[in-house]
Amino acid sequence: MANAVRTVLLSEPARTELRRRVRAEGLPAREVERARIVLLAAEGLSGVQIAERVGCSEPTVIRWRSRFAEQGLSGLADEPRSGKPATIPQTVRDEILAITLTKPPAELGITQWSSRLLADRLRRDGRPVSHASVARVWKAFGIQPHRFGTFKFSTDPLLEAKIRDIVGLYLDPPERAVVLCVDEKSQIQALDRTAPILPLRPGLPATRTHDYVRHGTTTLFAALEVATGRVTDARFPRHRHQEFLTFLRQVAKAYPRRRLHVVVDNYGSHKHPKVNAWLAKNPRVTLHFTPTSGSWLNLVEVFFGIITRQALRRGTFASVADLETAIGTYIDAWNERCQPFIWTKDADTILAKATRQQRETTR
Repeated sequence: MANAVRTVLLSEPARTELRRRVRAEGLPAREVERARIVLLAAEGLSGVQIAERVGCSEPTVIRWRSRFAEQGLSGLADEPRSGKPATIPQTVRDEILAITLTKPPAELGITQWSSRLLADRLRRDGRPVSHASVARVWKAFGIQPHRFGTFKFSTDPLLEAKIRDIVGLYLDPPERAVVLCVDEKSQIQALDRTAPILPLRPGLPATRTHDYVRHGTTTLFAALEVATGRVTDARFPRHRHQEFLTFLRQVAKAYPRRRLHVVVDNYGSHKHPKVNAWLAKNPRVTLHFTPTSGSWLNLVEVFFGIITRQALRRGTFASVADLETAIGTYIDAWNERCQPFIWTKDADTILAKATRQQRETTR
């Protein structure tokens, strides 16, 4: 009977959840394995066939197939284990936290603690703690010494005025005017992998070769309309003031007889004398500059992140023309489904955080 085919009946919600688990990144391998077992059992495969596909033993298949049949999705969870859970004395836990949050001694030559180095330090001090215990304490308190973030405080003397100006455009745009966020994503490379990308499979992510061939670069100019999310775009081989001025004319033509408020960063081409001369002849177009080191205020940067994740990072392009075609196809599809970009934080909230470092250093 153990080798007999035992079909598992799946409801549509259960099937959807199991498929999600199979595709989920970072899910423990044991949970992915159990989900695959149940999905294959629902297709009518025998225990032997499932074991061969999943790469486990037949008793494992029988166990999780039966658990699901009896308990549903909850049956795929691990059962509580017997025995008293391991505990770490309060004093040792406090010492682990105290050492972790201080800079390691210079003689060790390291910039941050690892669980093994910290456990060795504690053992030398007469406290026999394993590196696994150190890791558990770190996990309990959300400490990740291996991770490293970055930050940047703007030194722009007009920081407050610029933040209030741009945030005011987002939260309370002028009547009968269009607010646009404009920037360039430069040096987009047309990368061609040396072998075809292997597609996504149950339990396996899509994979690609580490090496590639460069076929040139392009620069994407984009103008994001905040009220709708619609993007006006152009591609040029360079991003000088000539290209920026050409794009400004294109944007102005796309919104005839409308007053345009255009948010841009402090790149030199945006302030070129020829650009200023054109703006003087076209007073319906007004540029609003983000603070120095404050390009995050420009909402088109959000769009650049989206197109990078969804169309560029995994793309394979045999030429710059192929790359530009892919960008154009993506933006056309984006404009069919676009939605407004909604800014939520007011200027006072932003300034309180953006100037925190300056206030603390002056105390």
